[in-house]
Amino acid sequence: MSILLASGSPQRSAILEQLALPYRVIVPDVEERDMGDPSELAVDNARKKADAVADQARADELIVACDTVVDVDGIPFGKPETGEDAFTMLALLRGRSHDVVSGLVITHPASGERFERAVRTKVRFRDFPDALLERYVAGGEWEGRAGGYAIQGTGAAMVSGIGGCYQNVVGLPVAMLLLTLEDIDGWDALARTAG
Repeated sequence: MSILLASGSPQRSAILEQLALPYRVIVPDVEERDMGDPSELAVDNARKKADAVADQARADELIVACDTVVDVDGIPFGKPETGEDAFTMLALLRGRSHDVVSGLVITHPASGERFERAVRTKVRFRDFPDALLERYVAGGEWEGRAGGYAIQGTGAAMVSGIGGCYQNVVGLPVAMLLLTLEDIDGWDALARTAG
């Protein structure tokens, strides 16, 4: 039994490695939505990713797909396209709280079972100086990151606290993943191998 991870995210792969869960990766080719209710948006994008790789899944695989957006007062912040976009996003997040929302979709193509969840983690940014923001954006870590930051990297310097699953902010809601695996017939052994 193993996982087919429908994602090109190195962070999601690293999390599965840390959990010692067997997996392989297929990067889905999908056009993601970027506007709408953040929870619905994240789940919808994850569903598209899972569906895009379904015909390549083996009978003994469970497809895991995830999409992450930052929710600022109901407005989704995706991945900034330029350094200027990243600067604007991070300046808007400075000194306030936001939610990191992951849409998690787990599909077992052989049985037709599908589980869809939206997971939220509250993140509070400190009121950091412009100099830190400028250095961060110049460093390029914002690229490919929802909300323009990586909490597991130098982006941690902007964070004053979190409430909820830390790994969700990194890219994969581990607690919900494992709870969902435990509910799937025949996959309880896979969940037990983790941490």
